[in-house]
Formats: sequence, structure tokens, C-alpha cells
Amino acid sequence: MNRGQDLGFEEFVAARWSVLLHFSRLLTGGNQHRAEELLQEALLKLWSVWHKVAEQAPEPYVRRVMSRAAARSARRRWWGERPTERLPDIASGADDTAAVDERTRLESALALLPPRQRAAVVLRYFQDLPERQVAEALGCPVGTARSLVSRGVAQLRIALADTVGTVELEETR
Repeated sequence: MNRGQDLGFEEFVAARWSVLLHFSRLLTGGNQHRAEELLQEALLKLWSVWHKVAEQAPEPYVRRVMSRAAARSARRRWWGERPTERLPDIASGADDTAAVDERTRLESALALLPPRQRAAVVLRYFQDLPERQVAEALGCPVGTARSLVSRGVAQLRIALADTVGTVELEETR
């Protein structure tokens, strides 16, 4: 790969890192360490085919790699070392805002979904992709993607309603 292609890859990563990391966090149920590993794995695969996808659409390629890898890794029985979710010595501050609490609730509810449903919901509503692109990213027919999204949203409604009354998730079309 020549220096021009290196720069193109570096520019892509610099421009899209935070968006892709957020997407990865949602796919991994809010686990920051797993999200970073998933994104690094996807970017490594992108690097190996950068000369093929650089001019086409590198971001959908990365999303597809991450969605599939997240679903595959969720089927593993052992992850090796697992960092704890909460450190025991950290006190909860009173400066938490309602938005952060709401986002945390949603991420926790997302973590309860099966990996393919989670990926479908994240692609559809957090990445704002049309159903056809969700299906392409997941490698399934549009009807299957639509079903995964529908079931995932239904489960999210139940999970979020259990914590605080009824929560409405709007489906945008």
C-alpha cells in the first residue's frame, strides 16, 4: 500500500472513530473494553482490504464486519479476563443528569437483546440506516432484518417499561 492510501485510511479512521466506537459500544452492550477490541478488529480487517473498498463505501463495510463479529463473539462461552462493570470504591455522585441515566438504561436494555436483534436495532435506529442496508450489514433478507428490528424494539419496550412505567419508542420510517 502506498503513502496516499495510508493517508486515506488514517483520515477515514480519524473522521469516523467516535461514531464507530459508539456503534461498537451499543453492539457490545455498553462494554467499553469489548467495544474497543471489536472496533480494532474491524479496522484491521478494513485495512487489509482498504485498496478495494476505499473508493466505494468503507463505513458500511466496517459496520457489517462489526455486526457479524459481535454476533459471533456473543456465542463464545469464555472471554478470558473480564473487567468488572463497577469499581467497588467509586461513590455515586449526585451530579448525574437525567440524560446520562436514560442512556444508561437504554444501553442496559440493549445488552439484554440477543446479538443479532441488538445489531439490527442499533443499525436501524442509532445508525439511522434504512431496512435494506440493515439487511445487507447483517447478511440476511430484508424481511428477516425487519423482523429482528421489530422483535428487538418490542423487547426493549418491555425491558424499559419494567424499570419506569411505560416508555414509548417511536419507529421512524
